[in-house]
Amino acid sequence: MNWLWVTLADPDPAINGQLIYSQGLIRAARDAGASLCVVGLSRREKLGRPLDGVGLAWQLGEERAWPRWRRTIRALPEAAQRGVSASMSRALSRALAARPWEAIVFDSICAGWALPAVLQHQTRVARPARMVYIAHNHEITVARRIADDARGAHRLHKGWDALRMARFERKLIAASALVTSNTPEDCRTFSEEAAPKPVILLPPGYGGPRVLERTIDASVPRRAVVIGSFDWAPKRISLERFLTVAAPILAAAGIELQIVGETAPAYLAELRARFPSVGFVGRVQDVRPYMAHARIALVPDELGGFKLKGLDYVFNRLPILAMDVALPGMPLEDGSSVGLFDSHRALAEGVVALIDDFDALNRRQRAAYEACALRFDWRRIGRHLVESVTALERPGWPGSAVAPSSSRSSTPARAAAGR
Repeated sequence: MNWLWVTLADPDPAINGQLIYSQGLIRAARDAGASLCVVGLSRREKLGRPLDGVGLAWQLGEERAWPRWRRTIRALPEAAQRGVSASMSRALSRALAARPWEAIVFDSICAGWALPAVLQHQTRVARPARMVYIAHNHEITVARRIADDARGAHRLHKGWDALRMARFERKLIAASALVTSNTPEDCRTFSEEAAPKPVILLPPGYGGPRVLERTIDASVPRRAVVIGSFDWAPKRISLERFLTVAAPILAAAGIELQIVGETAPAYLAELRARFPSVGFVGRVQDVRPYMAHARIALVPDELGGFKLKGLDYVFNRLPILAMDVALPGMPLEDGSSVGLFDSHRALAEGVVALIDDFDALNRRQRAAYEACALRFDWRRIGRHLVESVTALERPGWPGSAVAPSSSRSSTPARAAAGR
């Protein structure tokens, strides 16, 4: 099975959720029997390029910085423009010409820059490849949310980008024979938009370390931690709103709040000046010590989409408090294995109420671990993806000779998630 896989960038090192998800899927599909040629941006901060190996080859290009006015006048939404460069066009052309492809995968909306060239290529080959859209979010919803949160002239710019996103994501869905999503909620939305094409649930896996036993007691600092990358506008908006409300509440209760993760140095300096009672650590090589020295993990995000940091928290046995929309796709139950809240103020007050209740903290981390222990297996997820793409060639799937009567079932997705 020869697949051309267009992604944002070389995912190693995987320093944020998008790269972690892409890296996991690429390896899982390769391990499940697909032979992949991956097209993406090279990483400027990385020496050398990834090595080709059995079932995995790379065609990488260079990113070009475009002025804002050029990005604004293009039909592509900004999230799909990072790959717009002569270098990337050459990398894609080499890959398309290398061999006949059974599938062409668009790994997130960031791969959308390649769609026009791929569609042209499809008209020139005897047997067009099956096209697959791996959605990391329902991007139309995300773009509208960003526009709604913007102000002044920035709001006009983001509103225009939301219109471009709506047109483009629908075009990508229409061109694809299969759509995948990483949360049940987004699966339902995509199913309505893509019908009668199949939409499958493709949650991330977890391949990191697992803490087999942990007891939270008075030796652990009275600390809550937020871990993640903060270079994406919706995450920054949620974080700032949370800090505005929560920082004074937690400081008054003598509770440390620590923010750990990748972000631009200028933005980090701005946050430190605005919220002096909060500890901002920035990027670290290993987040495990920060989880081991906290009693509670927080997910203040106000937008859906799978949060890979939720898996890090669970498997490092850190109890989670989150906004009630923040952890879709995780099998956690409010009040027993997670705490969910409808406002940032309530979330902060929940930390104060729970921080010294060691029995409750340990019950929750154990219940969350048990709920997730047998799920989120990359091997199963890779097999599910490969089987779903292979099934597009079989009678009974949309895009084949005979369409089934219930092509939108997500039952195979539940099996892939270990349900």
